Amino acid sequence: MTQPTTDVIAIGNAIVDVMAPCADALIAELGLSRGGMTLVDADQAKVLYDAMGPAREISGGSAANTLAGLALLGAKCAFIGQVAQDQLGEVFAHDIRSGGIAFDTPVGPASSPTGRCLIFVTPDGQRTMNTFLGASQFLPASALDDKAIADAQVLYLEGYLWDPEEPRNAMRRAIAAAKNAGRKVAFTLSAVFVIDRHRDDFNALINEGLIDILFANEEELAALTGLEDCHEGLASLTGKVPTVVVTRGSEGALAVSDGQQAQVAAQPIERVVDTTGAGDLFASGFLFGFVRGRSLEECLTLGSVCAAEIISHFGARPEVDLKALVSEKIGA
Repeated sequence: MTQPTTDVIAIGNAIVDVMAPCADALIAELGLSRGGMTLVDADQAKVLYDAMGPAREISGGSAANTLAGLALLGAKCAFIGQVAQDQLGEVFAHDIRSGGIAFDTPVGPASSPTGRCLIFVTPDGQRTMNTFLGASQFLPASALDDKAIADAQVLYLEGYLWDPEEPRNAMRRAIAAAKNAGRKVAFTLSAVFVIDRHRDDFNALINEGLIDILFANEEELAALTGLEDCHEGLASLTGKVPTVVVTRGSEGALAVSDGQQAQVAAQPIERVVDTTGAGDLFASGFLFGFVRGRSLEECLTLGSVCAAEIISHFGARPEVDLKALVSEKIGA
């Protein structure tokens, strides 16, 4: 097995977050689900975009957020995800590359524009999200660079993207490429609705020994295993997944790895502003510790520090020097 040239390569939705402040009346006028997240089609996305005031655009997507945190910590990263040849596609590509992340996936066909999450922010800070997956949901297996996957220490997969058929086939191929090269495969379950739709698939991946690191929150773990007790859920995966990581919100996080267990408390912060991206950035910290050979407890602590930074402000991308923050908090 050759030495990896990349720390983490990820496959995920390539989405641009479009955020704009708005009056409460606009939420009602547009018939939106206040404070919720709704999937919309291209026509609905255009109507909502046209109704927005001046907006801030920044690339997002769960796995891309995780890579952004990893890159800030000093990891060498690459992203696989599909955008279209349009303005938002250029925004996404610019943002992710400017963060030092390699991004060479060919653009998709003109028939489907770049995915976007249209976020209306009311005066009380409430975020109403409307997501159009766009080109990202049509990522074909042919767009993969098998050598780039084989050259990465860890392949990180976003559960959200398991839903559409083409990306699902692409991720199966990526898993094979990573395993053939002797690399690790990390998988985040993403959301309960994803598990409900693909539980059999996920359990098959686990039972076949194809997942090395599994990320979940308590609700996702229960949905996957059918066991409400977190510790029982973890125990049911023992011997099937080498490392299982579970986030528990204000209760912190715990993990089991090859029979060893570790638990950390949540990092104290003055005020929780927005939990969007907390799990994504927790994965950033944990994976950074993993690729640097840190202990299980240190990996969890790194994840906790990164998650605490994200929930202290709006948006799913760090607003401080993560490397300096981690050094200040834990001397890493």
